[in-house]
Amino acid sequence: MPKSNASLKPAILGMIDYSLIIPVYRNEGSIAELLDAMDFIQSGLDGALEVVFVVDGSPDRSHERLLEGTSGRRFRSKIVLLSRNFGSFAAIREGLLCAKGDWLAVMAADLQEPPELMLEFFQTLRREPVDVVVGTRAARSDPWLDRWASKLFWGAYRALVQPEVPKGGIDVFGCNRAFRDQLVRLNEVNSSLVGQVIWLGFRRREIPYERRERRHGRSAWTFSRKLKYLMDSIFSFSDFPIRLLFASGAIGLVVSVGVGVLVSTARLLDWIRVPGYAATLLVILFFAALNLLGLGILGAYVWRAFENTKQRPSAVVLMTHEIEASKAE
Repeated sequence: MPKSNASLKPAILGMIDYSLIIPVYRNEGSIAELLDAMDFIQSGLDGALEVVFVVDGSPDRSHERLLEGTSGRRFRSKIVLLSRNFGSFAAIREGLLCAKGDWLAVMAADLQEPPELMLEFFQTLRREPVDVVVGTRAARSDPWLDRWASKLFWGAYRALVQPEVPKGGIDVFGCNRAFRDQLVRLNEVNSSLVGQVIWLGFRRREIPYERRERRHGRSAWTFSRKLKYLMDSIFSFSDFPIRLLFASGAIGLVVSVGVGVLVSTARLLDWIRVPGYAATLLVILFFAALNLLGLGILGAYVWRAFENTKQRPSAVVLMTHEIEASKAE
């Protein structure tokens, strides 16, 4: 007599087709709207959706709001609370590690990316021969100062780090499980998630979208965080600082040789009778500053290499909650 397939039903019912990773930091005001958006995304999918909320040590009540609002939803939830704020890159990586779906996507909790974009991500990944999709900003409803700062940041990123990055930058992306497995293997600290996504290659597709105006709270993406992220990206994916230092040293050497020949000639011709302290001081200051710059650049590379040798985890999980999807239609 053939064996019954009844024992397989729980495993099939528990299968997860799609995983959506959302880092949460100071997003208390947008939680209710965010959960409604997740219901909308689930209604547009032909499979089960798992939403992994990674609360990145948020000082507000985001964690409590998620616990209160995720029960009874159409999608399955996993709420991961980190022990402190480790940064969005570490939170996203932790979410990718926890996710179980065959197709995965990452979006922000502030809802500046439309939920329809996530549906397009999943549909593209499932139906087309691509491994990773990235959202590129075709337009954005932000103040002009934010638009200018973003354009300047991503322009510098493209010029100094990776020219393959789209002009508007990358904030959200989706991928299949094979790409995710390779991405989480890159266990580097003080690195760039965007840089790693581009560096991995694979079959990539760009999907344009219009970035919405922020409706709740204030962005934690401050100028200092942008500057640190740009520096991490440069030192992780580019030898530009080393080449700049080498060029500066070469130019300084040529200039010093030229000045030395000029001063020696003038001295032999008796054109210089009184030693000049100003020129000596300027030369000393110039090469001392160049030396300090070189030490700083080399120190940045050495420090990052040292941090990676420690093998510390990129984030520490304090607790995890799993909430099943509602069975009600």
